[in-house]
Amino acid sequence: MNPRSLLLVSSLAGLSLVAVLYGCHSRTFSQDAEQARTERHAQQDSARQQLDMIPPPSKNRFMAVHTAESWENPSITVQPGMLELRVTLADPNPSLGSGGMLRPVAARQQELNISLDKLDEAVSAIPQSAWPYGRVISVEEPTNTPAKAEPQVRRNLEVAVRELNDLGIVAYDVRDGIVR
Repeated sequence: MNPRSLLLVSSLAGLSLVAVLYGCHSRTFSQDAEQARTERHAQQDSARQQLDMIPPPSKNRFMAVHTAESWENPSITVQPGMLELRVTLADPNPSLGSGGMLRPVAARQQELNISLDKLDEAVSAIPQSAWPYGRVISVEEPTNTPAKAEPQVRRNLEVAVRELNDLGIVAYDVRDGIVR
């Protein structure tokens, strides 16, 4: 075999090996993506089942609220790199009146920073008693977003609203009175 033919054969063998390895790699990547998608759907189904115990939203109750301070259900502020989830736990002893010096509302509030991909887990972990208006969450953009971060905040807002809607939760903007 002349050197030119040998070079051609070895080049073809090398290309064949690369094609085989690439095919195996892309097949593995495809399988991994399918497995991740399946796990994601299972996680969403589990979250949906937990959230089904919360009654549907009461539109006449939540649409009457026009300030974030008087909002009693969970709320989310969408940041460029995370979501800020605020939850007000129910008063453990409502028979003594609402709040008061020994049970202030601020002491029952919790703020959590979560990643967008953990939204379904976080929302499904909120106790049923923290949803007085039913399955509705206030979703808002921060008031002081730098212009450079606005596109990322908008994308995150769209993803968060879509995720909430997939879970059967209404997204409501308290400040603008808009159901998303």
